[in-house]
Amino acid sequence: MQERIVRAIAGTLVLISILLGAFVNINWLFLAGFVALNLIQSSITRWCLMNDILTKLGVPK
Repeated sequence: MQERIVRAIAGTLVLISILLGAFVNINWLFLAGFVALNLIQSSITRWCLMNDILTKLGVPK
């Protein structure tokens, strides 16, 4: 369950940052880059802050 939520949050943030980058200010694309780097980091280290946050909120794994 947590992995699906993390993917949904990451995808939503990327989509929002692309839309904001296209229509508001191109600097919003840095948010998409940050999300991508965080996904790469979590795949290498197997640690994700969002998973820790969801665990503390009581979301089942």
